[in-house]
Amino acid sequence: MPTSSAPFAPFFLGTRLPLIQAPMAGVQDARLAIAVSNAGGLGSLPAAMLAPDALRKELQALRDGTDKPFNVNFFAHTPPSPDEARETRWRDRLGPYYAEFGIDAAQIPAGPGRQPFTAEIADLVEPFKPPVVSFHFGLPAPELVARVKGWGSLVLGSATTVEEARWLEAHGVDGVIAQGWEAGGHRGHFLSDDLTRQPGTMALLPQIVRAVQVPVIAAGGIADARGIRAALALGASAVQLGTAFLLCEEATTSAVHRAVLRDPAHHHTAVTNLFTGRPARGVVNRVMREVGPLNEAAPRFPLATASIAPLRAKAEAQGSGDFSPLWAGQNFAALREIGAAALVTELSAAF
Repeated sequence: MPTSSAPFAPFFLGTRLPLIQAPMAGVQDARLAIAVSNAGGLGSLPAAMLAPDALRKELQALRDGTDKPFNVNFFAHTPPSPDEARETRWRDRLGPYYAEFGIDAAQIPAGPGRQPFTAEIADLVEPFKPPVVSFHFGLPAPELVARVKGWGSLVLGSATTVEEARWLEAHGVDGVIAQGWEAGGHRGHFLSDDLTRQPGTMALLPQIVRAVQVPVIAAGGIADARGIRAALALGASAVQLGTAFLLCEEATTSAVHRAVLRDPAHHHTAVTNLFTGRPARGVVNRVMREVGPLNEAAPRFPLATASIAPLRAKAEAQGSGDFSPLWAGQNFAALREIGAAALVTELSAAF
C-alpha cells in the first residue's frame, strides 16, 4: 500500500483547486454551488431533501449557471420501518414542549425526512450527468453505482473509519472523503453505530491515506488556509469545507441560524440525534441541553424529523433556534459574511 495519496491533479476532480464545498442540506441551493465552482472549487448540491421537481430545477440551474465541474450529493441509507411504540414514547418525551407551544401531537403527520438514492432518482439525474456524485452513509446498490459511473461521473463516498474507507474503495469509489469527528452535520458512518470509533480528522486522515490507493479528501475542522495546508501535509489530495460557507451571501442559512453563528458565545457544538434520528454535529441549543444531545428514544433516521418539525417552526417564528438543527462543525475560524467566490480566493492561498 502507498504511504500517501497521489498529489492533487486537475484530472481527478477537474477543478482548478483541490477544494470542495461540502453539501449542506437546508442551508443552500444551487446558487452557492455555482459560485464555488465558478471560483475554481467544486461546488456541491445536497439532494436528499429535494422532491423530484425541485431536484430537476436545481440540476438545471447548475447546468445553466456553470460550465465547471460540480458535485451532487445523495444519501444511501436504508429507510427504517415505522415503530409506533417508539414514536409514541418520543412524542411523550417532547410532550411538555408541545404543551408550551400549543401543539396537538396527534395532529403531527409522520414523514420520511430524507430519501435515499434510488433507480427513480437516477432516472431523473441521468440527463444532467453530474461530473461528480457523492454519497453519505455508504453507497447505494452496486448496480446504481455502476449506472452513475456509466454516465462518466466520478463517485465519492464518506468514511468515518479506516474500515469504511477500505469498504468504499472495494466497492468502486473514485475518492474517499475522510470525515473527522469535528465535522458539522451528519456523521457519515455506515459500518458501525459506535461513535467512539470515529477519530478526529488529523488522526483519521493519515490512516486512511495509508490504507487506500484512491485519492483521499479531508473533511472536518478545516476552515482556513492553515488547516488546508495541514491536511495536504498529511496526504490529502483535496479538502472539503462546509461550516466556512454558512455565512456566505449565497447560502440560504436562516436568520436564526446566522444569528447563532455570528455570536461566539454560542460556538459550542455537540453530536446529536434529536433532529433526524442520526448523529449529527450542531450548535448546542435548549432541546439538546434539556433532553440530552443523544437520546435513545429518538426514532431512527430519518423518522425523528417529523416530531420536532412543529416545535422548530413555532420557535423560529419567535426568532429562536431552541428546537432547530443548527448544523456546524467545531471550527468557526473562517465564518464571515462574504461572497463564496471571495472566500474561495482567500482559501486558495493554501495551495
